Amino acid sequence: MTFETQLRVRYAETDQMGFVYYGNYPQYYEVGRAEAMRKIGTSYKDMEETGVVMPIAEMHLKYIRPARYDDLLTIKTTVPELPGARMHFDYEVYNEAGKLLNKGYTLLAFLSKKTGRPCPAPDWFLEKLQTYIKS
Repeated sequence: MTFETQLRVRYAETDQMGFVYYGNYPQYYEVGRAEAMRKIGTSYKDMEETGVVMPIAEMHLKYIRPARYDDLLTIKTTVPELPGARMHFDYEVYNEAGKLLNKGYTLLAFLSKKTGRPCPAPDWFLEKLQTYIKS
């Protein structure tokens, strides 16, 4: 399952060299992740309201070429497999010319909001994912 989200680089996201500051890419990943969840019919807010939170357990980023102010970026977010107690997201960030700028992944854990302990992905969430994969 791959989802695409676009956003335009704001001036405040760039450094003195005119490049997107490297620390902004995790935020771009979050935008891609949140929009992917919305596209399957849910949100982090929905997840939290059912008593499950999804903190980042692991993140990897690879910088290939810089993005610059006013670039229209496309964030491709892929869910490579159905989650168990963790959910893997892959990301690729492209510029308007279709050049790959950055790629990486995050691994999020499902935790009970009440206990702070790991838990499996909620059944209702897995159903939404499976429905989307089948369509």
